Amino acid sequence: MIGFMLGNRYEIIEKVGEGGMAIVYKAKCHLLNRFVAIKVLRDEFTEDEDFIRKFRRESQAAASLSHPNILNIYDVGVEELEGKKIYYIVMEFINGKTLKELIKVKGKLSPEETIEYSIQIGEALKHAHRNHIVHRDIKPHNMMITEDNRIKVTDFGIARAVTSSTVTTTSNVLGSVHYFSPEQARGGYTDEKSDIYSLGIVMYEMITGKVPYDGDSPISVALKHIQSEVVAPSDLDATIPTNLESIILKCIQKRQSDRYANVTDLLQDLRALKGSGLIPINDSEVDSATRIIPVLDIKEDEEVKEAVKKKKNSINKKKSKNKKEGGGFVVFLGILLAFLLVTSIFYGYAKLKDILIVDEVTMIDILGMQEEVADKELKKLGLVLNVTDRVKSSEYDSGEVMYQSVDPDTKIKSGFTVDVTISTGVELTSVPLLINKPLEEAEAMIEAAGLKIGQIDPGFSDVIPKGSVIEQDPEALDKKAPGTRINLIVSEGPEVKTVIMPNLVNSTITEARNTLKGSGLVVGEVTPQPSDSVDKDRVIWQSYEQRTELETGTSVDLYISSGPEKEPDPDPDEEEPTEKMVTTTITLSPLMEKEETEFKIMRNQDGETIVVYNKMHKAADGDFVLTFKSKPGATFDILRDGVYQGTTSPAQ
Repeated sequence: MIGFMLGNRYEIIEKVGEGGMAIVYKAKCHLLNRFVAIKVLRDEFTEDEDFIRKFRRESQAAASLSHPNILNIYDVGVEELEGKKIYYIVMEFINGKTLKELIKVKGKLSPEETIEYSIQIGEALKHAHRNHIVHRDIKPHNMMITEDNRIKVTDFGIARAVTSSTVTTTSNVLGSVHYFSPEQARGGYTDEKSDIYSLGIVMYEMITGKVPYDGDSPISVALKHIQSEVVAPSDLDATIPTNLESIILKCIQKRQSDRYANVTDLLQDLRALKGSGLIPINDSEVDSATRIIPVLDIKEDEEVKEAVKKKKNSINKKKSKNKKEGGGFVVFLGILLAFLLVTSIFYGYAKLKDILIVDEVTMIDILGMQEEVADKELKKLGLVLNVTDRVKSSEYDSGEVMYQSVDPDTKIKSGFTVDVTISTGVELTSVPLLINKPLEEAEAMIEAAGLKIGQIDPGFSDVIPKGSVIEQDPEALDKKAPGTRINLIVSEGPEVKTVIMPNLVNSTITEARNTLKGSGLVVGEVTPQPSDSVDKDRVIWQSYEQRTELETGTSVDLYISSGPEKEPDPDPDEEEPTEKMVTTTITLSPLMEKEETEFKIMRNQDGETIVVYNKMHKAADGDFVLTFKSKPGATFDILRDGVYQGTTSPAQ
């Protein structure tokens, strides 16, 4: 590349550096007679058309930035050399060193230097973020320091074009992993807070002389950004001010929401720290408004002045000579020379007027205008519209201006060319109807429509079966751009509520019904059963034990006492009953470790089993005795808290 002429104006002089993406050369611009830096993309990137498209668009966007702490981008172009396309960026040439080189030379920087450089980098990021440009590769290698100790941030807009495939191409690019934010390491969404995290890592390295995370491989370093806690700077150097350390640690929080909300808030804290006596405040130059100033040809101006001066000297010499010669010739010659002098001054004034007096206009906002309308509006101002690219956009309709190289309200020279990007629009797709569709079918329909599956949340429905879609967002038939995410709510079936089973034993049937209804339960089958211990028409048994957790609407069966079992009337034809009734005595003992114990006694007689006793007894009441009548041969099963305790029979 040495000696090659790019764009018929940039002569490559020498190689000054290289990185993972490009090789940097020093070149001379023959049109403006100045030195520039030219960054030429490496060959491996020139075959990726998608990358090249992003590279050109983002580089053009970065070229619109104008700030004292941002390296100026003058031009972006492409040249063909020996059958290969060469993509290049023409930038401001800085005769200085990088911040990384300064840290290596000094070992580490003082708190004053760290704060000053951090403010300058922050000012550059603030300006870029206002123009919706995120750097994404903030590191000391991308910070140039001029001879007057000013930081110039480089590579704005270039890192934004890098895809995941290009990041892993070379070890030089992988070096950036030491400054990656956790979201970049995960391949997640990056925004202005990602730049704040990387700036925090740079601040950490400036004040300590080392990066917070290091490892044997890029992957191990990336994992540390995600998982490992950082060693506090004061643990490495106890002299580091606590308030500076707090600012750094806030910048490098793992979660984006825990960092500074924006660079403005970060700068406010840095300036407050700077104003605490560490270094004097002088922000007038950094904070001054950006202005476009016409370039003056000083050399030509000096030539005009020199010509006037020579003419005066010549006149003076001739006057002196003519004084000796005397006569009317002297007068004639004086008049002639005066005429020539006035003519020269008039010519010089006209020349300077053309140079110094520049017609300026105020740039208008043309975003969203149709190309033809924008062209007419710019022509009214004496400006020229130049379409540099046409790209798809879901935000702007086809034919609308989606990017302008000059910001609104900027003062520019009449006749200036404004570069624009025109939207080709995007073909919208109709959102399918997904309600009542099984989830798998709904997902297939979303993908078939060119859309993406968004968030899936559960919900309850008494109508739509479990596993089917209840709601969708956006709604069916809405027109959306391909790739739009569709959020779904999927049915979990009816909402299930549970209640605790109450104790109904000894309640009347009316009380039992009311209690069950109030609890959200339903009375099931009601069966009368004789009972010697429970009064008639009161509950002696329930199908679910007390304190059981049940779903609302559960049916509960009840046994209702029909009173003591009647003995059969004696047969008048028989002198005495064929079978006598016998008595059974049962002693029960409540559990002492519980407040109440449930006892249930079931009688087995003539092949039939009935509940003859079911009550709760308090531990404080102690033992109690029950007496039951039955036929000889009957048995009684005893249950305590539902657990079988044994069987007894009447004494013979």
